[in-house]
Amino acid sequence: MLCTRQDLEERERQFLAPHAQLSAETRGRVHPETPPEWRTHFQRDRDRVIHSRAFRRLEYKTQVFLNGTGDHLRTRLTHTMEVAAISRNIARALRLNEDLAETIALAHDLGHAPFGHKGEVALNQLMKDHGGFEHNRQSMRIVEEIEQKYPGFSGLNLTWEVREGLVKHFTSYDHPSRRPGFDAKSSSLEAQVANLADEIAYYSHDLDDGLDAGLLDEDELSEKTEIWRDAAENVRREHGRLPDECRRYFVIRCIIDAEVRDVVTTTANQIIATSVQTSDDVRLQPKPLVQYSPKRRKANLELRKFLYKNLYYNPEVHGPNKRAVRMLEELFEYFSKHHNRIGEHSRKRARRVGWPRAICDYLSGMTDRYAIQEHERLSDVSNE
Repeated sequence: MLCTRQDLEERERQFLAPHAQLSAETRGRVHPETPPEWRTHFQRDRDRVIHSRAFRRLEYKTQVFLNGTGDHLRTRLTHTMEVAAISRNIARALRLNEDLAETIALAHDLGHAPFGHKGEVALNQLMKDHGGFEHNRQSMRIVEEIEQKYPGFSGLNLTWEVREGLVKHFTSYDHPSRRPGFDAKSSSLEAQVANLADEIAYYSHDLDDGLDAGLLDEDELSEKTEIWRDAAENVRREHGRLPDECRRYFVIRCIIDAEVRDVVTTTANQIIATSVQTSDDVRLQPKPLVQYSPKRRKANLELRKFLYKNLYYNPEVHGPNKRAVRMLEELFEYFSKHHNRIGEHSRKRARRVGWPRAICDYLSGMTDRYAIQEHERLSDVSNE
C-alpha cells in the first residue's frame, strides 16, 4: 500500500503530543502551492533546504578552524548535520515533530559568512551604515529571496513554521505571523529544540576538534570544567583504560548524551508545569520551555568560558581567521569601487537592495576557499 501525505499527517495526529506542531496545521506558504503527494509540508521543506545551493556551500565554510586546515575538523556542513541529528533525538523523546525540528536545524546556518563568526563580525562592521549583517537574518533572506530555483517565486517558499524557527529574536511586530491580537513571545517547541541542539553540538564537538588539533589538554579540562571531569570519570569507571582516540570520543559521546538527557527531562517538566495544550499555547509563553536544568546551565557556562579562553581566541585559530577576514574587507572595498567586476546576479539584486547589501550578499555566500581564490584573482588584476 502507498503511503500518502494524508497518511503521514494521520500518523502525526495519533503519535505526537498535543503541543507539537502538526504539519497538517501549518499556516502555509507565502506563495500558495499544490500540497506534496507523498511527503508532509515539513518534509518538502527539508528537501528544499538540502537541495539548495546555500546548503551545499556549507561544506567549505569554517566552523572553528579555517576550512582546509584538517581533514577531520568540522565544517559548517558537518556541524549542521550533527545539529539535525541531535534535534531529531530530542524531538522524538518529547513526541514533537521531528521533521520540523530537523528542517529548522538544517537551515539554521545557511546565512553564515565565510571564515566563521569573525567573518560575520567583519561584514556587520562593513554594513554598519546599511542595516548591519547577522547570520540568522541572512538565513531568512536566503530562503525568502536569494535562492533562485523556482519559476513562480524567489527563495524556497518554506512554510511559516520553518521560517519562524529561523528567526531567533523577534517581537510580535516582526514575528512571521503578524496576527492581530496574537502577541507571540516564543517560537514552537520544535524551533526551541533546534536552537538548543545547536549549542549542544558546537560546544561538545568544538571540544573534540580542539583536542584533535592539540590546542586543548584533557588534564586542564578536568581541572577547570565540571562537564569534562564528570564524563571522563564515568568513562574511566565503566571502561577502564582506553586508547586515547577512543577515550576522547567516548567522553564527548557521554557529554552529548548527558546534555540531551538533561534537556529532555527539564523540558518535559516545564511542559507539565505550564499546562500548555497547543503549539500556540507554547508561543504565548513568556520564555522558552526547552531548557537546561539550572545545574547544567551553570556547568555549560563554565565550559563556554573555557573554550573562549583556550580555543576560540587561541592564536592558532584566531590568527589565520583574522588574516582571512581582512580578505573580506578588501573584497568589499574592491567591489564597492568596481561594480562591473561582480556577477550579473548581484548586479540585478543591487537594483532592488542597493550596492552595499548586494555586495554583502555576494560575500556572505562565498565559501572560504572561493573567497581566498577571488581575493588572489582580483589582487592579480589590480596589479596588472
